[in-house]
Amino acid sequence: MRADAKRNRDRIVEVAREVFREQGYDASLDLVAKRAGVGAGTLYRHFPSRESLLDAIMQSWVDRVQEAADKSLAFEGPDRDLLLGWFETYVGLISLHKGGPAKITSAMGDPDSPIQTKCQVLAGASQRVVDHLAARGALRDDVDAVQVCRLVGGVATVADSSSLDPTAVRPLLEVVADGLLVRA
Repeated sequence: MRADAKRNRDRIVEVAREVFREQGYDASLDLVAKRAGVGAGTLYRHFPSRESLLDAIMQSWVDRVQEAADKSLAFEGPDRDLLLGWFETYVGLISLHKGGPAKITSAMGDPDSPIQTKCQVLAGASQRVVDHLAARGALRDDVDAVQVCRLVGGVATVADSSSLDPTAVRPLLEVVADGLLVRA
């Protein structure tokens, strides 16, 4: 890729991240092109679909997902606190952009979604947390990581569409966590 083309591509990704954060994933791609200082043709040459642009935006997010899972697994407190900490981190990871929780949660089980591979990274991180807690005997036997992702994603979707703040989300996540943990 030529240096000017790479600069254009990188600028489009940077601006799209800002526009999506402000207006959600359904924001105008023409607005993205305009703010990036490129024509719509340049945007579509680099990103033939909204999903391909979203996939490019999510690449740095993938790295943060892995780091967040590592940090959660290093937690040395009670199992419930570890699980709730992961849930709050998970909600934060998928709520960076308006509409993100619904988009990511629905793509989680869609093999045809262009962002599905990125969602698999999130599911894999959740699987690591679930496996860790299961090995400690903290979770019910029937807990499935993808189902957990969908449950927590559902809470995040409600919070996103209702503009709930984190203090209103925490009790919802506590209900989910308490339903997954083995009762002492």
